[in-house]
Amino acid sequence: MPKGFKNLLFYVVMLLVCGVLMYVLIQLGNRFEILLPAAASSGNTSHLLSDGFSLFTQTLQSQVQTPVAMLLLQVIAILFTARIFGYLFVKIGQPSVVGEILSGIILGPSVLAHFFPGVSEFLFSPESLDNITILSQIGLIFFMFVIGMELDIAAVKKKFNETLIISHTGIVFPFLCGILAAYWTYPYYTAHTTTFLSYALFIGVSMSITAFPVLARIIQEKGMTKSPLGTLSLASAANGDVTAWCVLAIVIAIAKTGTLASAIYTILFAAAFLLFMFIILRPFLNIIGNLYHNKEVLNKTVVAFMFFILIVSAYTTEMLGVHALFGAFMAGVVMPSHVQFRKILTEKVEDVSLTIFLPLFFVSTGLKTQIGLISTPTEWLVCGMFIVMAVFGKVIGTAIPTRLTGESWKNSWLMGALMNTRGLMELIILTIGYEMDILPPAIFAMLVLMTLVTTFMTAPLLVLIEWAYREKTKKETVTQNPGDTFRILLSFGRAGNGKILLNVAQQIFSMGKRKPEITALHLTVGTEVNPIHTENFSAISFAPILEDAENMNFPVTTRYDVTNNAGQQIVHIANQEAFDFLLVGAGISMSALPQDMEAAKYAKWFYPDDLVKNKTRQFIDEVRANVGIFVNRDFEKATDVIVLLKHPKDVFLLRYAENLIAFNQARITVAELGDKVGKNKVSERYLREFLNDYSSTTFVRSTLLPVHLLSKQNFMLAGYDTWLDISEHEKETLQSMPSTLIIRK
Repeated sequence: MPKGFKNLLFYVVMLLVCGVLMYVLIQLGNRFEILLPAAASSGNTSHLLSDGFSLFTQTLQSQVQTPVAMLLLQVIAILFTARIFGYLFVKIGQPSVVGEILSGIILGPSVLAHFFPGVSEFLFSPESLDNITILSQIGLIFFMFVIGMELDIAAVKKKFNETLIISHTGIVFPFLCGILAAYWTYPYYTAHTTTFLSYALFIGVSMSITAFPVLARIIQEKGMTKSPLGTLSLASAANGDVTAWCVLAIVIAIAKTGTLASAIYTILFAAAFLLFMFIILRPFLNIIGNLYHNKEVLNKTVVAFMFFILIVSAYTTEMLGVHALFGAFMAGVVMPSHVQFRKILTEKVEDVSLTIFLPLFFVSTGLKTQIGLISTPTEWLVCGMFIVMAVFGKVIGTAIPTRLTGESWKNSWLMGALMNTRGLMELIILTIGYEMDILPPAIFAMLVLMTLVTTFMTAPLLVLIEWAYREKTKKETVTQNPGDTFRILLSFGRAGNGKILLNVAQQIFSMGKRKPEITALHLTVGTEVNPIHTENFSAISFAPILEDAENMNFPVTTRYDVTNNAGQQIVHIANQEAFDFLLVGAGISMSALPQDMEAAKYAKWFYPDDLVKNKTRQFIDEVRANVGIFVNRDFEKATDVIVLLKHPKDVFLLRYAENLIAFNQARITVAELGDKVGKNKVSERYLREFLNDYSSTTFVRSTLLPVHLLSKQNFMLAGYDTWLDISEHEKETLQSMPSTLIIRK
């Protein structure tokens, strides 16, 4: 008896026997129902079945309103809205955090409750908001822990003298502007609810903060991470971030006790806490980091210990009266300085805190923000005054000291624009002030709008400054290509694709008249990438291509960038730096496509022509250099090559065929499709000269793509226009194509 049949027989018998036994037991158990009240007995079964659907709907309604179900529904609505708005704002060149903050306001009383009060009351009823608030606070604690780990203390120390005047002037001057704004607004909004000192200090610190995470990601997107200005900006922001959070801790202590004198003990204990963290705990943690810096040895015990330090640190500062977020931030700062250790620990915390908990905080903030409270022209003028004072204080307070340190005016203004970014860090401060009843609802709403405006304006302001100084920098930014080199920009996504494209470049260009000079470009899409990860991403992505380049003795320069628009960035680099050739992959390995047409008709969205059109249209339309699009089908070596000629200009492909003959001793087949090439005298002469020089070349003329020849080749060269023609009319034939390089001259 076959084994499969025995297994099936056993399965059927097991179900029958167990089913019969369960039925017997249930029938025997029904005798006990006599002990139940009459209404609950099985005698009412027919009645219950008749009303089954109504009972189901009643149960469903009651289940929807349970605390757990409501919390899950709220989380679904929040995450969906936050991702939609974050995506839309990324598309217009803004940090996703701007859209996520705005999504919180949309779901709050300013929009949802105003236009759809019933929906708002059901989704965010007042009694259900406590759970969101608690979860958002836990998320903020983990987020501040990650922000602390992002700070590179070594970099801050290295550039401490350079950044001290920039970062501290960039805090003190906007702080002064904030106190001035508080002086003007205090009598009209908060004179009866809090002291002027507490109010002024909170307005001052809200004006002086910079969102280090948003700043770091903007610098990554602009490709400024390793530039002198980018390094100076990051170091200044890091220095200022530490200072600002220490100032905030003092402000909270003063606000809770009322005066500086009464807060002195809180400040002294907080100082003792910092000394313990940096002098005793940090050296000990560095020892742990040096021992456990990879995933193989970093066990749950070590991770649990690090989280224990985080929670104890947050609890300590909360008890001291300087807020749990300050303790979480400092716990991140003193984590082991080993980059790999921080990267692993960040990965365990960051995704959940950023994707789930932070949107909850945005909505929690949005539910407190009532834009409708700003209703009169005077109130809108006050809101505008806050925005102007915030921008003026931060930009001027950063640009002037930057200029005094020797930077150009352009870089000084760029520094001011970057430091004006506030984002999420500002919201955290405002929420603390609101919950302490220091910032009244109207002022809170104004400052939330100020946060949105100053974060939103960063990218346009950078563009405006670049435009204002464009004439002075034009000659500096455009690289001139030396005449004796052939510069190739090789752009790849997956690490393995890089080495394949390098292999193609070596075989195609090694025997050319000009020496090839290759720059391998890898882009990480999404400016939310943590700065801790970028060096590691870069090393992993370039490892295979650099190893192959060394084996080939084929020098390669690497370049890594973070961007929100990979296509636009590739076009910009190719044009701005005057590359001769852009080589990119079509997107996926075409070897994965089905070879038989019956299966292939279900994979029409993955046809090679669709990939080329969709993935590389921007390169074809906008790049000024020659563009090569490589479709990989298990490429190794171009030894049997078919060259497609359909348009007169396609004869330029024969130059690449010559290189393959010289480098690989490749066997060439030239397929002339139609008669356009032969009717052009120049193209016909060039083709005949090639066939005479390489007499072993096979030449065929056909109206259609010769399918019988494709199966014998391992490489194909085609012009872009020719590719469009055959992919439109001979899509089925392309299923049997070899690895192909499509070139737009």
